[in-house]
Amino acid sequence: MPKASEIKRGDVVDIEGAPHVLKHLETKSPSSRGAVTLYKLRFKNLLTGLKKEVSSKGEEQFGRIDCQRISVQFSYIDGDEYHFMALTDYSQYSLNRADLEDQLGYLKEGLEDITALVIDGQIAAIEVPQAVTLLISDTAPGIKGASASSRTKPATLETGLIVQVPEYISAGEHIKVNTTNAKFMSRA
Repeated sequence: MPKASEIKRGDVVDIEGAPHVLKHLETKSPSSRGAVTLYKLRFKNLLTGLKKEVSSKGEEQFGRIDCQRISVQFSYIDGDEYHFMALTDYSQYSLNRADLEDQLGYLKEGLEDITALVIDGQIAAIEVPQAVTLLISDTAPGIKGASASSRTKPATLETGLIVQVPEYISAGEHIKVNTTNAKFMSRA
């Protein structure tokens, strides 16, 4: 059973009998002597999608959930269902659009390196890679002679996600985007 001080982002634990995945972790160390470090944990219930915030001391324990992490590839969209295929045995899984809320802007057909959390044979959540390569479908024309400094412009990517890119980038280029903060990283 993991302690609050040992769990990390993406771990699945049991809270009140339901599987929850850790989305955000914040550590607060008080300055007074004898004070205990507090951990502010933000979880997402994998069954209902509800968010839950928990404050706990480092020694408090959480129950571990038996879940399997498998590598999947994003295959296609059918209405509100997003379909994934396991890379090991080609089994098919699907998730509803509402279950993917903040990851929709990074999913394009054929995207690999996705980790799926499978509980009792059903996919509960996915983790997209740290960085994805996407095509810029629309942005203002690139400015010749623009430096690589801090001036940016909005760019719409092939998935509909809008990110800020440097002025010298133009439509039709592939860029790398950080999936944790939706920021431009580099040309691909």
